Amino acid sequence: MANAMNPANLSPLISRLFPAGVVAADLREPGDPALLLPAEARYLGRAIPKRAREFAAGRLCARRALAEFGIVGVAIEVADDRQPVWPDSMVGSITHTAGFCAAVVAERRMVDALGLDSEVVGDVSAEIWPRVGVPAETAWLRTLPASQHPAAMTLIFSAKEAFYKCQYPLVRERLDFQDVWVEAAWDASHGHFWVHASRHLAMAQRTAMPMQGRYLFHQEFVTAGLSLAAT
Repeated sequence: MANAMNPANLSPLISRLFPAGVVAADLREPGDPALLLPAEARYLGRAIPKRAREFAAGRLCARRALAEFGIVGVAIEVADDRQPVWPDSMVGSITHTAGFCAAVVAERRMVDALGLDSEVVGDVSAEIWPRVGVPAETAWLRTLPASQHPAAMTLIFSAKEAFYKCQYPLVRERLDFQDVWVEAAWDASHGHFWVHASRHLAMAQRTAMPMQGRYLFHQEFVTAGLSLAAT
């Protein structure tokens, strides 16, 4: 039933990617669609089981994080552009990949936008790299040992996805991978990255570019996070 115990847990690990006041929750098992609230479940339609479990995991993580702000039993619905509809006082971001799902939320009075993305290290392969990378990123990869390329390429992909999720709710601009490029302070465990614009972006009207974020390698995943403080 939808009122059963939420299996998602608060995630201090993911919270480290964000400033104080941002709450994270994660789930390392498939989400159970039976735990969705009715207003959420109606968006499943004819979704295949894998997609339904991912959707459920994201909503469970989001509701677990929102509970820390006293927001309980509120459905996270879906907008016409497929974005999560957060309570009016909140902003958030959701990510899911194979074996891991997480969500972050914060009060709108403190944060204008959040972007969170997790990927399985190595999922961005050399075959798809030309769609993702720009010359500056390829040049950086060449300075690293070949054994580190899969992790570095996945980090770049994840950072771009996190930036997209952060900027889209604010400016509604669709982006391609080549519209931004990522610079990273490389480390095997965690560090900072900077998202630079390859062309004029609408987000530049809201914050100075490049935009700084943080990344974390954990287990077989890399997770990237970005936030924009309220103005």
